[in-house]
Amino acid sequence: MLNDKSILITGATGTFGRAFIRHVRANYKPRRLIVFSRDEYKQWEMRREFGEDDNMRYFLGDVRDVERLKLALRVVDIVIHAAALKHVPSGETNPMEVIKTNVMGAQNVVMAAMDCGVKKVIALSTDKAVNAINLYGMTKGCAEKLFIAANALSGAGGTAFSVVRYGNVINSRGSVIELFKEQAKTGTITITHPDMTRFFMRVEDSVELVLYALRNMKGGEVYVPKLWTVRIADLARAIGGPDCTVETIGIRSGEKLHETLISRDDARNTVEREGGFSILPDFKWYERIPQKTMPPSWSYTSNNNHMMDERQISEMMKTC
Repeated sequence: MLNDKSILITGATGTFGRAFIRHVRANYKPRRLIVFSRDEYKQWEMRREFGEDDNMRYFLGDVRDVERLKLALRVVDIVIHAAALKHVPSGETNPMEVIKTNVMGAQNVVMAAMDCGVKKVIALSTDKAVNAINLYGMTKGCAEKLFIAANALSGAGGTAFSVVRYGNVINSRGSVIELFKEQAKTGTITITHPDMTRFFMRVEDSVELVLYALRNMKGGEVYVPKLWTVRIADLARAIGGPDCTVETIGIRSGEKLHETLISRDDARNTVEREGGFSILPDFKWYERIPQKTMPPSWSYTSNNNHMMDERQISEMMKTC
């Protein structure tokens, strides 16, 4: 599928980008793997890890710069758009910066991909885009709409755009697990609410989801995996152990009690597949094969899924 293909990953120096490149190098023979990011130090770290292979390319650039994107996307077959500003609290106080990267940057990727004749584009999204209450989630929801609607602009035979949407990645940079491990050394872990729940997945699973989307996409679909669900208080106890104190400090600005990956409003367009769900676009240009959709009252939220206990959480952590 990826053999002899030229693949560009925006935000490639992040947790997903590194894992995706490792997987592709180990399992495929791409013509070219292009790292596109704005952090030269992280690119230097990647050069140390992956070396100066003939099929690796490194582009310093920002998705806010459409002309730089067009230069990088020449003769590219596939784009994985992972670049984003993701920190919820900083997004609440720096809204325009998040909008410039997550919304305008997404539009730049769309336009550059169409102008350069890219075959397929996959955009990474988040559960926070559904019923969003914080700016990060709102901008990712906007980005989803831009990528899905772009299929109507590119037309039959043009660039195909789809989205993958998932929850928290275990041990990714800035994750709550990373924070809890540091706090556990002090003997006290802080949580914002004892009933808070979240979706979790391994970074390897996010890579597999993107590969599944690339294999099956027609354009316009949102692919959602079936994920582990964890109560944050149980996660804190599993990490801290019996001698660690768990302290509740109150919900932060822009934070939900529970997250949603698929809302009731999307149920009528959602079909179940092995390992997850596909939300099909509600557009006339999309030729939908008749399939059974989810019931109208159905939704996929972190508090209506099977909840892992502390033992299962500990086992999950060992595999990641």
